[in-house]
Amino acid sequence: MPSRPLACLFDLDGLLLDTEPLHSRGWSDAAAHFGGNLNREQLQQLKGRRRHDCARQVSAWLPEPVDPDSLLAVQQPIVRQLLPEARAMPGAKALVQYCHQVGIATALVTSSAEESVLFKSAPHPWLTQIGMRVYGDDPELSAGKPDPAPFQLGAARLGIPVDRCWALEDSQAGTASALAAGCQVWTLNESLGTSEIDGNPARINSLEVVLETLISTGD
Repeated sequence: MPSRPLACLFDLDGLLLDTEPLHSRGWSDAAAHFGGNLNREQLQQLKGRRRHDCARQVSAWLPEPVDPDSLLAVQQPIVRQLLPEARAMPGAKALVQYCHQVGIATALVTSSAEESVLFKSAPHPWLTQIGMRVYGDDPELSAGKPDPAPFQLGAARLGIPVDRCWALEDSQAGTASALAAGCQVWTLNESLGTSEIDGNPARINSLEVVLETLISTGD
């Protein structure tokens, strides 16, 4: 079982908020607008990446590549209309509140831009308990996930060694980023039948597994 962390570094989309199906719909509709058809595997590859990185990738998949900004001009209004519907992921609020209550440092390490995070977080005031933030458009960020830079920056801003941080992720890109940074990684996949928490990454089917582990390591 992983030792108790000094900090938890949280992804946002698909980890704390159930936004990934909404983003996928936006990319699918935008691709269709330009004659493309994204399959499930392609949509999975977009998870956890920064907006413009996704747009460049989707453009490369189209029958005829288009300017990434043209893709975003179609995709962003669709997603913005859907995001207020996003619910908290099961166990997310309780986990964040527990860290806040017991003094475990926290940071949000997300590929989403600051403006987007503020918009999608507005219906969820409990997210304000995570005060430290690393956004996808952070001026100090040298590269986005799967590069280790986002989690390295999050740990540095908290002043905590990266190997004493738990990183909580749901995407391949985010997991690769956190592993490369040196974090103990928890990867959420709701379709898992049984959680496996002995390896790195620890593969879990609910954030409640992380909360239970934190409580047990604090005894």
